[in-house]
Amino acid sequence: MNTTVNRTTRIDVIGVPMDLGASRRGVDMGPSAIRYARLHDKLRALQIPEIIDHGNLQVPIRESLETVDPSAKYLDVIQRICDELSNVVENSVREGGVPIVLGGDHSIAMGTLAGLTRARGSAPGLVWIDAHSDINNPESSPSGNVHGMPLWFALKNGFAHRETTVQIGLRDVDEVEKTLLRESGVRAFSMTDVDKLGMTRVMEEAIAIAGAGGRKMHVSFDMDGIDPSEAPGTGTPVKGGLSYREAHLVMEMLYETGSLGSIETVEINPILDTRNQTAALAVGLICSGLGKSIL
Repeated sequence: MNTTVNRTTRIDVIGVPMDLGASRRGVDMGPSAIRYARLHDKLRALQIPEIIDHGNLQVPIRESLETVDPSAKYLDVIQRICDELSNVVENSVREGGVPIVLGGDHSIAMGTLAGLTRARGSAPGLVWIDAHSDINNPESSPSGNVHGMPLWFALKNGFAHRETTVQIGLRDVDEVEKTLLRESGVRAFSMTDVDKLGMTRVMEEAIAIAGAGGRKMHVSFDMDGIDPSEAPGTGTPVKGGLSYREAHLVMEMLYETGSLGSIETVEINPILDTRNQTAALAVGLICSGLGKSIL
């Protein structure tokens, strides 16, 4: 791959240590794990002129809260944190920055997408990398865990549009979710599709959908989209995921479009990781999305 000149002038790093959307504890340490994996050193090596780390949003610990609605646990608190996140993301974009959001569980995507939508006046093209479709709703969810619902909420609230949303890497989808996904009209590439078509073809189709009309794209990267042999530090690992190189190719091809405007990495659980391997991979993927190339 040819070396490309970095087009990014400002990065805004935003940590969201959210674990209220998941049942398994530990993803609240994800932002720290990513920073510990030398995120800032790697970003500086890309010669990005300005890097602003906004620290972490304040997320209350689970033990201090009461969950009232078992169909969507802690939803009121999650929505409040997502509102705060949306404000930071919106300000970043309006000031010319590229938001890099570090999770936390995938429920934070609701806040990221809301901020991007407000800043740009329309929902971004969305590339959603995940083993799961995350399109359950409070009525369909068997667990009530909100990290399985963010795409449903984003579509419902207009922060994502079915015509410009693509999912890649699906391989563990609830039976009810399959129906919800078909009804949503979102283009979904399962791992079977990746196997049959190859990642280059999948990404060409994904970019044509998410980047239609030259719109800015957002990638929401759940690390369980990658095979657990490469990314063991996730709460819901599923065998048969993206390979190391397939994951990097996703980010490299998004960068090459010149339209990748924001990045989100979620569901890193250091408690379950091996020598911070998953966080280090996340840092590498972020850098690939910002222009780091092999040659």
